[in-house]
Parts: sequence; C-alpha cells; structure tokens
Amino acid sequence: MKHSITPQTRRGRGPARRIGRSLALVLPVVLVLSGTLAVTRVNWSGGPSSPVLTASDASASKASSRAAARAPHEVLHDRLLTELQEEDPGVALTHLQQAVDERPSLARHCASIARSLGRAAVRVYGPTRAQSYARPVCDTSFASGVLAAHG
Repeated sequence: MKHSITPQTRRGRGPARRIGRSLALVLPVVLVLSGTLAVTRVNWSGGPSSPVLTASDASASKASSRAAARAPHEVLHDRLLTELQEEDPGVALTHLQQAVDERPSLARHCASIARSLGRAAVRVYGPTRAQSYARPVCDTSFASGVLAAHG
C-alpha cells in the first residue's frame, strides 16, 4: 500500500510550519536585542546608580559630553591659559611639563601650547616680564611665543 499525503493533511501542517519558521527567524533576533539592552542597562562603573536623573545630573552630563568632545590637548591648553592669567606663566609651564610627563601622548602638542602660553604671557605681563618666565619646557617654545608676540 502506498502512503500519500492528501492536500487536506498538507494544508493542516501549513500554518503551523509557517509560524514555526517565522519564530525560528525572529526569536534569535529578539533574544540578541534584549540581551544587548540588558547589558547596556548594567551599571559597570561600580558606583551608585539611580534610575532617575535629576536636572543637575542632566546638565552635568551635557557639560561632560561637551568636554569629552574636545581633545585632551585642547582642554589642557585652555586650563593652562586660565592658570597663566590667574597665577603666573611659571605655574602654567610647570603644569604643562607635568601633564606631558603624565600623558606622553600630549608631547606632540607641547610646543604649540607653550608658544600659545608665551604669546598670552606677553599680552598679560608685557614682553620683558614674560621672557623672565621662560624655561626649557618643550624646548624653547615658550620663548619663541614671547618673541613672536613681541616682534
């Protein structure tokens, strides 16, 4: 006796098979996405976390994202210019040397930052007093900045 599948039997398996195939395609995607979302919600920093952001947290987050968008040498440059104006060029040059020692990746920006500090020192202190702060930080870039601003 020959067994044959009648159209009625085939039709009976059709919707179940389509649903099974759909689940087989969709279910892995859903599992991967839900796992990814779960991992991103974990507080990996180890610090306390709160699901509610306060307004000050949101503004601090925006400020830190702006700072993060700037390169480290730009942040250092601005900080040292502020120190130069609030204290003196010697303090700014010392902190420049310390920053380069701590983060060697800043060394390639050292000369341009020192020249900029030299130009700013002339604007704030005048050429003679600015030159008195010169020292061999990043070679003689500070002195060349003083000379460029004076000359």
